[in-house]
Amino acid sequence: MRKIAFILLLLSSIGLAAQTPDIQRADNSFFDPTRKQTQTEEYHFGVEYRLEAGYIQPQQRSRNMSYPDMYLHGARVGATFTFLLPRRFSMQTGLLYSVAYGRQQQHYRSMDAQSVQVEYIQHRVVEHDLTIPVRCYYNLQLWKQLNLFVYGGPQLQIGLAENDYMQNHLSTKTETWLQSQGIHTTPYDRMESELMRVNIQMGVGGGLEWDRYRLQAGYDFGLNNLVRQPIVSGQHMWEWGWYTSFSYRF
Repeated sequence: MRKIAFILLLLSSIGLAAQTPDIQRADNSFFDPTRKQTQTEEYHFGVEYRLEAGYIQPQQRSRNMSYPDMYLHGARVGATFTFLLPRRFSMQTGLLYSVAYGRQQQHYRSMDAQSVQVEYIQHRVVEHDLTIPVRCYYNLQLWKQLNLFVYGGPQLQIGLAENDYMQNHLSTKTETWLQSQGIHTTPYDRMESELMRVNIQMGVGGGLEWDRYRLQAGYDFGLNNLVRQPIVSGQHMWEWGWYTSFSYRF
């Protein structure tokens, strides 16, 4: 009887052991260096809103006798809207207002044979513009919330005014001759009759983004001639420029 009881007890122990999970067995695949973890990047369509402010430096490039080549310095502020796209791409547009100031001397040959003074006009230009950018962005994550981005695309610049507060340092004969050629020698708004208000530009740039903040810089190339009614043959003026700005996403 004792042998039978011992055999039954042994069989019941084996059955319980087979039903009990082995809690000591560990999954060593976590430490396997050949193990590959596939991470799926989630993306949600949406719109980001930003306020932007920065420094601009437009450059007016001319090929004529009436407008001098000039660098302007100013500021730009406005709001932008970014439409998120798959694969880290996005599209940005918005409305930006800029004001810039430039100063340059333009020299002329004296038409008075007895004049020994320097003949020139001191141009003091104040430019007001509205800008509508259409940019394609690509973001590359560097570390946690730090991203590197690049962009490219056109922008439409609408001129509101370009006042030339010029100071005349001309002799009477030189001033009379310039006026006969249709060249202004007194203050006026260039966009009233001489310059196109629409400036189409193509730009490239990039910058860094941390959380809600962006620091970026870029350069814009003017594509169209801004001279509306040429005074002389082959009269052209383009406006290029670079900028740097800071934006905040809210």
